[in-house]
Amino acid sequence: MSITFLPTLNALLNLTCFTLLVTGYVMIRRKKVEAHRACMIGAVTTSIVFLISYLIYHFNVGATSFKGTGWVRPFYFAVLISHTVLAATIVPFVIVTLRRALRKQFVSHLKVARWTFPMWLYVSVTGVIVYLMLYHIYPSRP
Repeated sequence: MSITFLPTLNALLNLTCFTLLVTGYVMIRRKKVEAHRACMIGAVTTSIVFLISYLIYHFNVGATSFKGTGWVRPFYFAVLISHTVLAATIVPFVIVTLRRALRKQFVSHLKVARWTFPMWLYVSVTGVIVYLMLYHIYPSRP
């Protein structure tokens, strides 16, 4: 079975996560707690599936080189590096945020969620941007 579809799947998972995060935020602002909870659990689940898919792909393929040149090259690497650093940083934030919510510690949940939410949104969006730049805008040519 070919794994060439995994980068596209990963981008779709990032986009899905972004959508769930924004929808969850809107739901909690509207005081629809159960809808918020469902969206956030969906975002966590989507992120876990993404991580598994990402690791499978890169374990088999290794690194993918960026083919863009000129001004776009430093832009790409700035986005990639910030994405990667925040993707690693966000994991404990998500765990703490989720744990506090599940324990109904909503005051402390909100305190950490105010940091978790924008970082997670950024990671989701930049994951899609990296995918588009790497596989569609400046794809590797054989």
